[in-house]
Amino acid sequence: MISDDAVVNLFALAHPGRLAVFRTIVKAGPDGMAAGKIASANGIPANTASTHLSILTGAGLLSAYRDGRSIIYRVNFSHYADLMGFLLEDCTENNAEAGAALHEYFKGHPASVAPARAAKA
Repeated sequence: MISDDAVVNLFALAHPGRLAVFRTIVKAGPDGMAAGKIASANGIPANTASTHLSILTGAGLLSAYRDGRSIIYRVNFSHYADLMGFLLEDCTENNAEAGAALHEYFKGHPASVAPARAAKA
């Protein structure tokens, strides 16, 4: 990921409503969630949800597909990982202390060990 792409992604997440929508879709898991349910879950009008979803999709953070009359949105986790990698590696490359602190955080963070637990099950 290059700096310009990171700025677009961070802009997309830098709004309380869009961040709430993104979090809702992350929690929905790999199957994603229909646009109407996303709006309902966040207590926002459908047109507001549509705007947020459009911005997040345009940034590459979400993907969408049609299922009958619904549009299902899913988090593009590989793209999200690229953003986190950019923040973790590129933004801390000249600051060993910051890099070590972030690596330590992710190493011990429950979300970063969940896939390993699932693989053992």
